[in-house]
Amino acid sequence: MRFSVIFCTYNREKYIYNAMKSIAEQKFPYQDYEIVLVNNNSTDSTEDICTRFQKDYPQVNFRYFVETNQGLSYARNRGVEESQGEILVFVDDDATVFDNYLPAIDSFFEQYPQVKACGGPIQPVYEVEKPSWLSHYTEQLIGGALYEGDQIKPFKSGKYPGGGNSAFRKEIFEKYGLFNVELGRKGTGLIGAEEKDLYDRLTRGRELFYYLPQMGIYHYIPSKKLTESHFRELTYSIGKSERIRTKAVSPEAYRGRILSEIKKWIGSVVLFSYYTLLLSPNKGWKLLQFRWYVTKGMLGK
Repeated sequence: MRFSVIFCTYNREKYIYNAMKSIAEQKFPYQDYEIVLVNNNSTDSTEDICTRFQKDYPQVNFRYFVETNQGLSYARNRGVEESQGEILVFVDDDATVFDNYLPAIDSFFEQYPQVKACGGPIQPVYEVEKPSWLSHYTEQLIGGALYEGDQIKPFKSGKYPGGGNSAFRKEIFEKYGLFNVELGRKGTGLIGAEEKDLYDRLTRGRELFYYLPQMGIYHYIPSKKLTESHFRELTYSIGKSERIRTKAVSPEAYRGRILSEIKKWIGSVVLFSYYTLLLSPNKGWKLLQFRWYVTKGMLGK
């Protein structure tokens, strides 16, 4: 089988059907892919929705699993273990994919046999009006926004695909291991960095991963993700995730990340001044808040 499209889900009854539907309605042979749904202890109607999807799309090879260990990394690892495809595609459970999604990935891996992974654009779709404090930088944080142009090219300068829109040759996991279960969302918690940890391992192994512009998703952003409390918890969790991730590598890696954080502070102050000159100080102030909570998380404060 060519592809395993993996959805890991926790209480996303509002979105999961359309997420799977966007794959099922691709112009791509049904026999060449499967959908692997890993339910990570959802307490909503996810299971009933999956049953309905299977009835609505009987031609799709749909496989359903429940992962009782709570955590996105546990769910993703279960998806890897259960998948039968040569190429594993991870799609967020609150997203829908571009029309030519699977054909584009298929063509890419045929043309670039030396490349082990790829990812593409992430386009946020806001369910309410975008707040005035949202800037290019905080949109990457809140909505996962990613756009690197309209050309196929390698990710550079520490950049990597979004975890909810990535494709890997399965051999990657056999060679470099699975997702770190100490990282990644657990229930309603916002710890992350599990995909960054994996891409760091690939980087150290000199593997290539590319940006593929046709491999895009629409990522749906509800109002609760635009609240002050969510922003505070998310940014603090980013710092905490980085502390866990880098300390697991080495003390030197953690100290290097602290140094990087100091540089990011300088950049944030510069951007604050820039947005203030543009008469948008709320955008700049939000970047300083972002930095403050990340730093607190990194220091364990």
